[in-house]
Amino acid sequence: MNSQMHSGRQRRLHPETLSFLWRGVVGLALFVLVMTALSVTGHAQQTVFNVPTTDVLDKGKAYVELDISAKPNDTDALGHFSSFVPRLVFGAGHGFEVGVNILGNVQPGADSTTIAPAVKWKAYDGKDNGWAVVLGDNLYFPVHNKSYNAGTYAYTTIQKTFNKSTRVGFGGYFFSKNVVAANANRAGGQFTLEQPITKKLNFNVDYFTGKMANGYVTMGAAYKLTNKLTGVAAYSIGNANASHGNHFLYFELGYNFN
Repeated sequence: MNSQMHSGRQRRLHPETLSFLWRGVVGLALFVLVMTALSVTGHAQQTVFNVPTTDVLDKGKAYVELDISAKPNDTDALGHFSSFVPRLVFGAGHGFEVGVNILGNVQPGADSTTIAPAVKWKAYDGKDNGWAVVLGDNLYFPVHNKSYNAGTYAYTTIQKTFNKSTRVGFGGYFFSKNVVAANANRAGGQFTLEQPITKKLNFNVDYFTGKMANGYVTMGAAYKLTNKLTGVAAYSIGNANASHGNHFLYFELGYNFN
C-alpha cells in the first residue's frame, strides 16, 4: 500500500525532474538485476495496485515488488515528485502470508521513512464457487521525520471470480489517526477489478474511497514479462483536487520466486 501525494513547444526539464527520473531508471535497473540474480522459493500478488487482493502465498513462497509513483512536471500547485516503495511478502502456511513495506521515500522534500509489517489471512476460499475472503492488517512505524509513533491499516477484502477469469473485489478499511489524514482516523470502502485481455495482459482498477492520502482510483495494465516477472503501468487520480493536479503515473515490478 502506498501513501499517496502529491507540450506544444519543447521545454527544458527542470534539474530536479531529471534527477528523480534518473533515480527511477537506476532503481528499476537495479531491481531487475537483483531479481534475476536471486533464486529462492510464489505465485500470488499482494495487491492489485494499492488495494489488497485475496491472493495468499503458499508456505515457503516469496514475492517481491517495487512500486514507483511519479509526477514529472510543475504545471500545477502540487509540483513534481517521485516515490519508491519496496515490498516483500512470504507465505507462512495455513492461509497466512506476512510481509513488510518501506514507505515514505518521497522526493523532493524530507523523507518520512516508515516500516510497515503486514499480515494477511485467507479466511475463506470457495474455490469452484469463485468466492474468497481475506482479513489483513498493516502496522506503521515511522523512523524518520515522524508525525506519529505508530499506526494501523486494517481491512477486509471479498472477491468473486467470474468465468475463471474476471475478478471483482470489495471490502472495507480502517486507518488509525495520522496514518493517511492529519489528526484523524479514516474508514471507508475499497474496490478492485481484474480483467484479463490476453494470457499475459490484464486491465486492472482499484479504488479507495475518501479524502485522504490513499484516496485514489488507479487504473492501468499488468503484463507478464516472464513466468516470474510482471510489469505494471497505471495512472492514479485523486478523490480530491484532481483538477488542481492531484494525479500521477504509477509503475510496478513484481517478482515471484520459485
